[in-house]
Amino acid sequence: MEHYRYKCIGGVCPRRDFRRPLEKETRAEDLIVVLHTTYTGLKGLPGYSVSADGQEYYDAQRYIDCDEVYPGVFIGDGQTACNKQYLCNRIHVTHVLNAAEGKSFGYVNTDAKYYADTGIEYMGCHMIDAPSTNISQYFYPAADFIDNALRKGGRVYVHCVQGVSRSATLVVAYLMIKKGMLASEALRTVTLARNIQPNSGFLRQLADLDNSLRRSRS
Repeated sequence: MEHYRYKCIGGVCPRRDFRRPLEKETRAEDLIVVLHTTYTGLKGLPGYSVSADGQEYYDAQRYIDCDEVYPGVFIGDGQTACNKQYLCNRIHVTHVLNAAEGKSFGYVNTDAKYYADTGIEYMGCHMIDAPSTNISQYFYPAADFIDNALRKGGRVYVHCVQGVSRSATLVVAYLMIKKGMLASEALRTVTLARNIQPNSGFLRQLADLDNSLRRSRS
């Protein structure tokens, strides 16, 4: 499976030779710069074709929010996560990762039972979208879940409420842990495909993960 191509900023590409010593620590501020200097491209709605679906394509855009940010990995919102017909019949999802599992405001009330009639494998993470939330506790379990799905030829839908912070952060962590990307590269890869806005605390934890991974790979 090939990586999506990413853009280099200022003529400098973010890939790093891990055999070289770590020059400096990654900071959350560095990742904010990546977010502000990477522009999301215009893409069609996954599972639909303007030429084949016509008006249905435009109608679907009003209630479906989904982008393929890496081959086989989709990020979207909670409303789309509840649309089993779209997940199964349009984009052929086999796994769902709910980064906002819960029953109160700010969460998405789905679980494994919700998808029991579809054959979809489910993982839920209960956390609020706040800078103080320890999202890093889910980095490796979520990365394993996504990686195992793709290795079996599956397709993964990762979501939270809006699909911009919790879910995006977990996908960025997956690309760092399983695909060997730097935080800047992983963040850029996702942002090129979807407009995301991880909160400041999540960016700090991604920076910490980046520093830890770079030390272990040096």
